[in-house]
Amino acid sequence: MFMIFRVQKCFQRVCFLGSSSNSSAFLHTCSSAVSPLGSSQLERPTRLSDLDIIITRVPVGNSDDQVLLSLQNDQACNSIQLTHVLVHQLLHRFKNDWKSALGVFRWAESRPGYELPPDAYDMIIDILGKMRQMDQTMDLLERMHQDRLITLKTVGKVMRRFAGAGKWEDAVRIFDGLGRFGLDKNTESMNLLLDTLCKEKKVEVARDIFLELRSHISPNAHTFNIFIHGWCKVNRVDEAHWTIQEMKGHGCRPCAISYSTITLFYCHKYNFGKVYELFDEMEAQGCPPNVVTFTTVMCYLTNSGEFEEAMQLYERMKSAGCKPDTLFYNSLIHTLGRAGRVPEAIHIFEVEMPENEVPHNTSTYNTLIAMFCNHAQVEEALKILQNMERSGLCKPDVQTYYPLLKMCFKTGKTDNFLNKLVNDMVNGHHLSFDLSTYTLLIHGLCRAGKCEWAYNLFEEMIAQDMKPRYRTCRLLWDEVKLKNMTAAADSIEDFMKKL
Repeated sequence: MFMIFRVQKCFQRVCFLGSSSNSSAFLHTCSSAVSPLGSSQLERPTRLSDLDIIITRVPVGNSDDQVLLSLQNDQACNSIQLTHVLVHQLLHRFKNDWKSALGVFRWAESRPGYELPPDAYDMIIDILGKMRQMDQTMDLLERMHQDRLITLKTVGKVMRRFAGAGKWEDAVRIFDGLGRFGLDKNTESMNLLLDTLCKEKKVEVARDIFLELRSHISPNAHTFNIFIHGWCKVNRVDEAHWTIQEMKGHGCRPCAISYSTITLFYCHKYNFGKVYELFDEMEAQGCPPNVVTFTTVMCYLTNSGEFEEAMQLYERMKSAGCKPDTLFYNSLIHTLGRAGRVPEAIHIFEVEMPENEVPHNTSTYNTLIAMFCNHAQVEEALKILQNMERSGLCKPDVQTYYPLLKMCFKTGKTDNFLNKLVNDMVNGHHLSFDLSTYTLLIHGLCRAGKCEWAYNLFEEMIAQDMKPRYRTCRLLWDEVKLKNMTAAADSIEDFMKKL
């Protein structure tokens, strides 16, 4: 049954829109509910969108075969004219639920007169790989091969997911078999493999492969930047410095990215003395710090509580003629918020960014919402959310709501306010909960004495092959035992034994 039905069924004041069958589970709180936005009644939509109709017909937690059959046998769904945008929205909605995503994908694939775009195949490949469904991934890859749909982008996603699942040897085998897919072993594909391995801390393996390939595949600057990042990732910064020299020996000039990667390593160690030494070296080499470098250092100065030094860095950046971009301004707003300088943060958002023609993005709004929540200014946070929704330029994501959900539990508003936020996330913006959101909700609901709802969320996670952390299971287990929910306690205990 659709997730919003299950997570909200513990509330008594719930109204259904449309039929009472499982296929119409779009919910709103009743008109007696009080909206946290100040309205005495939540607005009811006059009709469901095509996206809403399809989503409500997806039986969450079932197999992809059952999802496919549910959609194929539904007259309302089959009367909808599919578009590439709609398919993209559906796959994005179920990005953390591979069974529903694959069922929707297969249904769209089966629709007469509709041909899936290549990026839809790449999306489902990525979703399956992320959820460690490697057999399903390879089956789909084989089908794509038969239909000549495989691109280097597709192969890159598969290699990354195999490496992320600890199967780096399979990633290498896929690279070795590129010719079977009609793709070349060249600098671009080699870099893709090396980057995949380095990001999974298999730098020495990547190095051996590089030494084997370099006789017939020429490296470029990106190749060496990949290794610089890899060596830093495994805490071998001396090799990263040595790679810069090797880079020069191959006729490739180090750039700001090369040095910025090592800068990030020293930032992780909070060794800002080394950071400033690198700044001087970069300027001496004719590749001064860029906006990415300054953004990185500002973030770590803020994390270490060095707010004044972070602001001095901003002045140094302006003196160097380096123009801020959206990501830098997001970091600056965060710094000012952490320092308690909220009016200045608002000024950056409302005045300085527009004056410098730097656009806001979702993270800009998220940073402001988090800032207001951290200062217990929930109404201001909700105004920013409304501003974001009205702008039409950015859409909320799960991170937008995370601080608001935390405030629900912190302030004890776990009825109408929490209900409204969850409804907006799932039905309003078609967001799919990730592990962090599920964990936050389950922990908060347990502490608020709402373990029935928390257990429903736990079941949702299991149905989507999402594994709750042991601490989450133990907390929920303790709570349901106190409520004499014996069957739920037994189910949780059985799951914990498998962890």
